[in-house]
Amino acid sequence: MRIYNTMSRRKEEFIPVEAGKVKMYDCGPTVYNYFHIGNARNLLVFDVIRRYFQFKGFEVTYVQNITDIDDKIIAQAIAEGISTDDVTAKYITAFMEDLDKLDILKPDYQPKATQYIGKMIAFIKSLEEKGMAYESEGDVYFAVEKFKEYGKLSGRKLQDLRVGARIEENAQKNSPFDFTLWKKAKPGEPKWQSPWGEGRPGWHTECVVMSRDLLGDTFDIHGGGNDLVFPHHENEIAQGETETGHPFVNYWLHNGFLNIEGEKMSKSAGNFFLARDILQKYPAEAIRYFFLSKHYRSPIDFNEDIIKQSQAAINNLYNTLKDIDYLNLEDQPHYTALQEKLKAQFMEVMDDDFNTARALAIIFEAAKETKNTDLCLSDRTAYARLMVELGEVLGFFRNLKEKLTETANFSAKTAGLIEMLIKYRNEFKKAKNWEWADRIRNDLSELNIKLKDTKDGTEWEIEE
Repeated sequence: MRIYNTMSRRKEEFIPVEAGKVKMYDCGPTVYNYFHIGNARNLLVFDVIRRYFQFKGFEVTYVQNITDIDDKIIAQAIAEGISTDDVTAKYITAFMEDLDKLDILKPDYQPKATQYIGKMIAFIKSLEEKGMAYESEGDVYFAVEKFKEYGKLSGRKLQDLRVGARIEENAQKNSPFDFTLWKKAKPGEPKWQSPWGEGRPGWHTECVVMSRDLLGDTFDIHGGGNDLVFPHHENEIAQGETETGHPFVNYWLHNGFLNIEGEKMSKSAGNFFLARDILQKYPAEAIRYFFLSKHYRSPIDFNEDIIKQSQAAINNLYNTLKDIDYLNLEDQPHYTALQEKLKAQFMEVMDDDFNTARALAIIFEAAKETKNTDLCLSDRTAYARLMVELGEVLGFFRNLKEKLTETANFSAKTAGLIEMLIKYRNEFKKAKNWEWADRIRNDLSELNIKLKDTKDGTEWEIEE
């Protein structure tokens, strides 16, 4: 199994710290608003990575933090005229609701920053005692230039940053590159008592303390979006490795950016989409398919047409299962050599840095063979079972029995309505009311329902 490591900029063989176990951490939300569709990509990618490790038999410990104290949270509390506690409670609840709607498994641990204040203070004090942090007017900063390997994750070197750098001047800092470990409280802000006075921890410190507490001084995988490589993850490494003297994380995984029709998503550009808004228009599996149809490290372009195509692809899989009457198939105890070969191909592409795009193609190969009427029912059944097994690894087919039952009931009602409209259309044609006859045809066409008039009557089909 090979994973692309941002640190080395190449694929490396995955060797866990502890045999048979995977310890992974993904940077979670800062809960000051609903999460957007770009955040959803990160959440879905690491959900699939976790599922695949479990599929391979690993014991996975997955931690995803919640940042519940931050400048943005304070600003949102002021904007909404409520307390910071009310802000975080509101958006944590919304975050959990949206995770469930996206069929994302809940992490094993989901620590909140405010639960770790005491340990964060102790950690910062330890860095200060090592001569790597200093207090200035109630703030505490990390002395970046004392950490000689700073920049090894992002490839950014301090000497390069100095050239033409636009860095905010701060007379309190020994160096403009130093970052905040502890922030002195301003009037009206949430605060905790510390050796340096009242204040709160810096964001870069929060993740280091929580991840080390739950996963150990060195753990297997740390994830996040590309935007977190610098400075957040770079600053995590500087703190973690200063404290222990050995690697903080063995494999750094970062997903690519999401663009909206070729442009960066932003509120100012008017192309900013919340995940919950998209979920009101499209099923969770269509969104999941959309993201997994591209390799997680590649940039991906979001537009409505692609989501519709993703929905059609998902419908294809469910229709395949419906057509073979999957819920009533007898159990097939073993796969044949052909099905085992397809399963091995699935594992081969997923072992190659979680190539979900190629994995989806293999699932559709299983779907194709499920439809193959030249095969005996036993083989078609095995392919259908394989399609579901592999699909579940990628997070599809949740509540399959209910969905197939709903699909069957919905299809019967839909067919009845279509037949009724065709009956009305035929009556309009007999009355030579061509306007209404054409209107029914056109309206059905808008729904991808195509009519064909024959000497034996009107035939119809749904075009995917």
